[in-house]
Amino acid sequence: MAPVLHCRAPPFGYGLAMTKIILLNKPYDVLCQFTDGGGRQTLADFVPVKGVYPAGRLDRDSEGLVVLTDDGRLQAQIADPRHKMAKTYFAQVEGLPDAPALEALRKGVTLNDGPTLPAGARLADPPGLWPRNPPIRVRQSIPDCWLELTLREGRNRQVRRMTAAVGHPTLRLIRWRVGDWALDDLAPGDWRQITL
Repeated sequence: MAPVLHCRAPPFGYGLAMTKIILLNKPYDVLCQFTDGGGRQTLADFVPVKGVYPAGRLDRDSEGLVVLTDDGRLQAQIADPRHKMAKTYFAQVEGLPDAPALEALRKGVTLNDGPTLPAGARLADPPGLWPRNPPIRVRQSIPDCWLELTLREGRNRQVRRMTAAVGHPTLRLIRWRVGDWALDDLAPGDWRQITL
């Protein structure tokens, strides 16, 4: 799929020194880095722009918004948990979480590396999602549903560990929003460049 490039004209007085910010919808099974010795797909297969780097990681088995930039300070602001930038995810989970499970997520759950910060958590109906390739494993005897989770920290595989801790393993995970930036209409593998 060809990349989608949407740019605004730079404001008067700005030249080539403007910060590059790229929003990418990372597909499933793509490494969140530009190189790989094992022949797996990476960001370089989708973003041909030089000198930008991901501001935070998204696991290979997760999908959705990755922000790339050439500005080290912005990269740190997005990725460093000390800044507590909100990141919103849609998690398709096994089972139907009840009110106590949702409240536990909202208050924060204890993981093997300590308690999490409180999170936004609610049942959701995500807008216009694409089918995953390959599809998730479906079990006829166990229902599933979608949660919207908003976190302000970024531990390794945190959403998956939080939903598992309340008894609802994650089947599919999509990062929808980072701060004020959202996927909106970006299809998997598509990207757009924005300016501040």
